[in-house]
Amino acid sequence: MARVRAVYGRWRRDTPVAQMRADWDRLFDATGEAAFEPLIAGGVPCAWITAPGARTDRAIVYFHGGGFQVGSLRSHRELMARLSAAAGARVLGVDYRLAPEHRHPAPLQDALAVLQWLRGQGFAARDTALAGDSAGGGLALGALLALHGRGDALPAAALLLSAWTDLAATGESYETRASADPIHQRPMILAMARNALGPDGDPRDPLVSPLYADEQALAALPPLLLQVGDRETVLSDSEAFARRVNAAGGQARCQVWPGMVHVFQQFPHELPEARDALDEGGRFLASHLGRATSGDTSA
Repeated sequence: MARVRAVYGRWRRDTPVAQMRADWDRLFDATGEAAFEPLIAGGVPCAWITAPGARTDRAIVYFHGGGFQVGSLRSHRELMARLSAAAGARVLGVDYRLAPEHRHPAPLQDALAVLQWLRGQGFAARDTALAGDSAGGGLALGALLALHGRGDALPAAALLLSAWTDLAATGESYETRASADPIHQRPMILAMARNALGPDGDPRDPLVSPLYADEQALAALPPLLLQVGDRETVLSDSEAFARRVNAAGGQARCQVWPGMVHVFQQFPHELPEARDALDEGGRFLASHLGRATSGDTSA
């Protein structure tokens, strides 16, 4: 957390966004033991991250976090490499467009373009899973809801790390975890939401805040595993979303990791919990990849 605070502490209101992105990339810069193959998928910059021995006929599409403003394939390369190893499948990292240059729905448009490209490459829905952290976790859920809304087959499962599901920041954990969370407080979260949405954006739009999706859409989601730290102010984003999915008849399991902070999985060298969480998340995805999902009639 000292490393993270050092980065945040250098940022001021006039810090250029390019500087913030460079700082964030350096904070998490590690390659991991996996092949890294840049490509353009559906017009979107992406990269295949393939751990040794991972299957290439299965794909985990990964959306990085960073409040829709920072984060990249570089900052999340090691996390994706470890997830590829744990799941035994290739990861397709998505370098979606970021705010303030590109606000919602630009990230969702990029996510859907990549998923359409993947189907065009011969990947059936059952051979595809989604994953993401923080804003990227919310983006993964938004993509699932958008696919459901247009009647497309859904990926087999999704792994969500400290997912940001409520850009209106209404969760009780903003109060109960305020003193425990070393970084994220409600004013900061709301500022990031305004930056991502623009002045006319609706923070309760289900495609950007999946917590507000209707019961029919929630029930249609594939099996979900949500991992979140007990010290996070966004704890409620995962807990409340999982409750809503299960109440609607879907399958969502929420794991609350004691003592952990926001996206603790990005610290695998320092935290054994990070390694354990990624291993469990990989096993979860592997257990669902290759299985037919509701509405999947593809070969």
